[in-house]
Amino acid sequence: MTDQADIETPETILRRFAIQHLANNVAEGISVMSMPVADLVNPLTNSLAVGTLAILLDASGGNSNHFRRAADEWTVTSELALEISPDGIPVLLANPDLPVVASSRPLGPKGATALSVCTMAVGDVVIGGGTVRSFYLPAGAGMPNGLPTPAPPSPRAPLAELMSIGELSEVALAQLVDPILNNSLGIVNGGVASAGLELVASASINTAAINGAAEPGDLLQTASLRVNFLRPFFAGGASRYVGSPMRVGRRTAVGDAEAIGDDGKVALTARVTAYR
Repeated sequence: MTDQADIETPETILRRFAIQHLANNVAEGISVMSMPVADLVNPLTNSLAVGTLAILLDASGGNSNHFRRAADEWTVTSELALEISPDGIPVLLANPDLPVVASSRPLGPKGATALSVCTMAVGDVVIGGGTVRSFYLPAGAGMPNGLPTPAPPSPRAPLAELMSIGELSEVALAQLVDPILNNSLGIVNGGVASAGLELVASASINTAAINGAAEPGDLLQTASLRVNFLRPFFAGGASRYVGSPMRVGRRTAVGDAEAIGDDGKVALTARVTAYR
């Protein structure tokens, strides 16, 4: 096995979101990372951006899968699932100075794909977890070497700046071009794209609730996020995230989201379930 870096989540992305390596056990496929989350706000709903946990999940879980590659292989995320415990958001908000710590390990053997399972905690309290599935592709020819290294924004910058997103409507965001957010293949990082999907899905659910599909009240909070990666997501002048409500009730809702690449094709899809 080589010591090549993970092409899915380069160090530039980790620095952008203040993600830190806490422990790695390559032999056992264990990866432990932390990330401050409580200050990251969804620009469309002005509430905690739950989907940003997908960035940490993809980094830690993807790392666990990456540790098991062969010397001539790379890993790329193909599926991601995030689950938040019933008290996860209150615990996060009550401890704004504590980062979320993600601990990932293999779930089952490596085959054509690999699956990792992750537990997320704030202090001693588990607030959620998830899974990351990666598939393997040949390494070597055509793989770029390195990324541009402009100074990243402060980790305490607004989320819209960290993710390089621009508001298009109350349920859509533009994914602006930012090389720091790309993986080593020039594709928008899977965790970042997953976070973008949650932002617009949450916005679409709560917009529908406010507009009369359900009684107004506290925001419907994301409890689960499930993402499928269909094709590479390239940022450009037309790349965007678009959310749509599937069903909105008084206490629960389901919303969908798509990441549409600069070529106009759907690159990722997601489903969000939320509760009041």
